[in-house]
Amino acid sequence: MTSTVLAIETSCDETGVAIVRKDSDTFAVLADAVASQIDIHAATGGVVPEVAAREHVQVIGPLIKSVMEQAAVDSSALDAIAVTVGPGLMPALSVGVNAARTLAYAWDKPLVPVHHLEGHIYSALLADTNELDASLLPALALIVSGGHTQLIMVSDHLRYEIVGTTRDDAAGEAFDKVARLLELPYPGGPEISRLAVDGDAGAYDFTAPMMRSGDLDFSFSGLKTEVLYTVRDMDPKTLDQERTSLAASFQQTVIDALVGKTVQGISTFNPKSVLLAGGVAANTELRQQLVTAVEGENVPLKVAPLNLCGDNATMIGQVGVLAFEAGRTMAWRDIDAHARLTIAEFGQEKAPPKAGRWGKRTNDYEAG
Repeated sequence: MTSTVLAIETSCDETGVAIVRKDSDTFAVLADAVASQIDIHAATGGVVPEVAAREHVQVIGPLIKSVMEQAAVDSSALDAIAVTVGPGLMPALSVGVNAARTLAYAWDKPLVPVHHLEGHIYSALLADTNELDASLLPALALIVSGGHTQLIMVSDHLRYEIVGTTRDDAAGEAFDKVARLLELPYPGGPEISRLAVDGDAGAYDFTAPMMRSGDLDFSFSGLKTEVLYTVRDMDPKTLDQERTSLAASFQQTVIDALVGKTVQGISTFNPKSVLLAGGVAANTELRQQLVTAVEGENVPLKVAPLNLCGDNATMIGQVGVLAFEAGRTMAWRDIDAHARLTIAEFGQEKAPPKAGRWGKRTNDYEAG
């Protein structure tokens, strides 16, 4: 079976459009484009939802046209339109969902709702080969980004169970907040990673959070506060001298927590593979240290390629064609954006969710 979808991603501050085709168990990206807003939001030190939405509106039409031209396809070649319905910033999500609804109505195509974290999972699961490999499942996925830090068991395709989650800040959010404490520009994560190369990771004995909690949850708010207390009384000259080591020590403490919980998850669930994805998965030290740790557990590790660590539509399209073939489709009038949406709602069924609609008063998927 061959299926082709147009995919749209607007959950935060990147506008992503892609066309992905699945032929049997092999995926091909026919075209892909991402419009970034980093320069725009750098002025405010963070993403302003209404500004992000306005930028999505400006670029999404031309981006769809460009991707269709790159792929040399028209609407007749598409089987469905996949779109991120949540979670994310509501104004931003709504732009992508409404664009998808409009195209679905105009072209008479079904819509495929995709959870943002599903995309990250498949960006790692399909890394290197772009082929479905049953030997990798069940898999334990570590998703680390600005908005999410979760350990998710993928028991089968399109079936998910959250086994660990952050109780407060996501790891990427903590990176950005600590970057501001260190007077670094936005986005903070890459800046901390860059500085940490020249720092002493053992210079400051920050506490790796939740390591004795007995579960697989994370917490980074206390670590952020610990860094705050460390730097608040430093004079500017001392901060300048210690910035690299503060960055390295903070980064290493976060990595200790992420790697430690993942290893604990391996012992608990005995997965056939481990997946690493999300924006923070681009962090070189995290990638290297998780590789070493997982090798020690004799479990294969699949890491999302660097170009798919950030938000993009290719990963939405990869899930989209799989979900389309599984029957997870909706009519244009039934789909909606949901700022808060758990991936567990997409994976509770013993089989992939069938066609249905999202409840108007809840975020539950109602099988039809």
